[in-house]
Amino acid sequence: MAKRTFSSLEAFLIFLLVMMTVITVALLTLLFVTSGTIENNKDSGNLGSSTTQDPTTTQTSITHAPEPPPFQNFSGYYIGVGRADCTGQVSDINLMGYGKSGQNARGLLTRLYSRAFILADPDGSNRMAFVTVELNMISQRLRLEVLKRLQSKYGSLYRRDNVILSGTHTHSAPAGFFQYTLFILASEGFSNRTFQYLVSGIVKSIEIAHTNLKPGKIFINKGDVGGVQINRSPSSYLQNPASERARYSSNTDREMVVLKMVDLNGEDLGLISWFAIHPVSMNNSNHFVNSDNMGYAAYLFEQEKNKGFLPGQGPFVAGFASSNLGDVSPNTFGPHCANTGESCDNEKSTCPIGGPSMCMASGPGKDMINSTQIIGRIIYQRAKELHDSASQEVTGPVFAAHQWVNMTDVTVLLNDTHAVKTCKPALGYSFAAGTIDGPAGLNITQGTTEGDLFWDTIRDQLLGRPSEEIIECQKPKPILLHTGELTKPHPWHPDIVDVQIVTLGSLAIAAIPGEFTTMSGRRFREAVKKEFESYGMKNMTVVISGLCNVYTHYITTYEEYQAQRYEAASTIYGPHTLSAYIQLFRDLAKAIATDTVANMSSGPEPPFFTNLIATLIPNIADRPPIGRHFGEVLQPAKPEYRVGEVVEVIFVGANPKNSAENQTHETFLTVEKYEESIADWQILYNDASWETRFYWHKGILGLSNATIEWYIPDTAQPGIYRIRYFGHNRKQELLRPAVILAFEGISSPFEVVTT
Repeated sequence: MAKRTFSSLEAFLIFLLVMMTVITVALLTLLFVTSGTIENNKDSGNLGSSTTQDPTTTQTSITHAPEPPPFQNFSGYYIGVGRADCTGQVSDINLMGYGKSGQNARGLLTRLYSRAFILADPDGSNRMAFVTVELNMISQRLRLEVLKRLQSKYGSLYRRDNVILSGTHTHSAPAGFFQYTLFILASEGFSNRTFQYLVSGIVKSIEIAHTNLKPGKIFINKGDVGGVQINRSPSSYLQNPASERARYSSNTDREMVVLKMVDLNGEDLGLISWFAIHPVSMNNSNHFVNSDNMGYAAYLFEQEKNKGFLPGQGPFVAGFASSNLGDVSPNTFGPHCANTGESCDNEKSTCPIGGPSMCMASGPGKDMINSTQIIGRIIYQRAKELHDSASQEVTGPVFAAHQWVNMTDVTVLLNDTHAVKTCKPALGYSFAAGTIDGPAGLNITQGTTEGDLFWDTIRDQLLGRPSEEIIECQKPKPILLHTGELTKPHPWHPDIVDVQIVTLGSLAIAAIPGEFTTMSGRRFREAVKKEFESYGMKNMTVVISGLCNVYTHYITTYEEYQAQRYEAASTIYGPHTLSAYIQLFRDLAKAIATDTVANMSSGPEPPFFTNLIATLIPNIADRPPIGRHFGEVLQPAKPEYRVGEVVEVIFVGANPKNSAENQTHETFLTVEKYEESIADWQILYNDASWETRFYWHKGILGLSNATIEWYIPDTAQPGIYRIRYFGHNRKQELLRPAVILAFEGISSPFEVVTT
């Protein structure tokens, strides 16, 4: 290999990186030793272990909700739908997904929701709860705490085998809810505030769905969606056998599966859609918390069905869930060099000038918000068509199978004579390259199949050298981080992983703890379907539900793994990961088909760690400028606006994370119209509306401003309007505990005219 040379600038940056790494490790070590002094100390009982709970969240006794009475001559299901807010922090927290330092939340474009769907047999003997949450993924810690609270309230009704938690994979949701060290470092610390908010929101959505259970029917429909996807690793896809690729018309899965839920009178209750697309229309320069393209599709569907309700309200619930999206991008213009405009669509995803950091994808809109809405609207429109035309009824019992598996030690039988094993987790060099949806900015390219002496030396000095065992097992991956051999302060990656299938008649929902690539998903569905068929369950529809229960990065095919682009470098359990999952899920399918689920081992229970590394961002008191008060208007609205214009009002603000800690706020803003008929103001928009923007501008020493924008739509009626701002400020007096105080601000009235 040629000798590596560095420019003066590169040498300086490398020196700076090393010094920052040393300082960071020292600070994290100190913080770990003294953890509990910032955020983890709060509610520490609830986070300590599975046997010690927080008195504020633990039920004193197990209470069982009454079961609905059985219906005679009823062949459908009990159906319950529920939606609850799970937005959490919109400031002072990293956005999860791109792994970009400094991409912290600074405001809100849309709220985030947990959407729960409970489906039960008519006699109530078996049930399932499917929950799609507008988060990047589900963490193991999140799932364990949700299950604990459900057990506290409902006993054995909702369990590890019949509850599926799935992340939509938006890259614009808060981080900080993990327990494994790599994710904590990527999140820039564990935020107990966000964790508790998320758990409460998910549990509340399930509680609402449980309360709303009513008899109804379910219909299934399928259809292709065009014009919203590209494969972001087409050269990896081409590694798969030509005969296999010839069976498919596209290098992405275009099929959408829709479940339509109605009551016995035919009134719509809800919808679940599964579709393979990355919610990365909002790129890594974004600082707004939002639900991205899949969230916009859900927003449009719910607004259509819940006429007269504000966003996030109303009885109809639309869940747009993730599937095998691993190599699927919504940025349909494809990768181009940001500095020259030329295409960089090649195996290395790099540019002649500027390298890999300049190669990024965009489109189809003029900016990322416009692209989000274009992609989301197409997905919504196709889902609506499939929903409205759905006529194939789903019938049959509800069954569930689940195991915890040590994914670092699975023996995979490739044939009658040859067996291989999975590996301890490790990330390859191309992991650090990022993707065309969000390049990492380092001088590392996708498709790197050899290590670099310089980076290997830094790794070895800071973290120790990978063992020969893990190096050999992970080949041809050049290991950048041997996470499976790093255990301080806690393991860096999970060993124990959930595998789970829930069947609803002829529908099988496979809960995948990561991101399948397109061809991985195709092989998996085919194998599981054949397993069901071989034991008498014919014509099963196998749906891949992605980002479920615990996050384990990507799962490529064996052939794609050899190319070592980003997805392969992020396949942490080695080249045979997909084969292991296929084998494990075939066992689950067999157990369901042969009614032997009760004979299966539950597997090794996952850990629940204490004393997690807290966020480095301290909680400080908020202060208004001298002579001002919280909520006071700094920049008023103009007296008059036309439709299509933007209203902008600036207020004296406070840190929005206080509102997440308070957990009583419903919105940061409202847009209100004065109605003469009732002589009062009527709320028309809130911070869940795509027509509004909430910016938070952080100053020094607790000073901050809040800017609220309203993009006046063409549908706005003429009249007198105002904007209200709702916040919470942290007040800290000497030797006294901090208190969170609510405040609000109101703009001057302004007129909207339509001519």
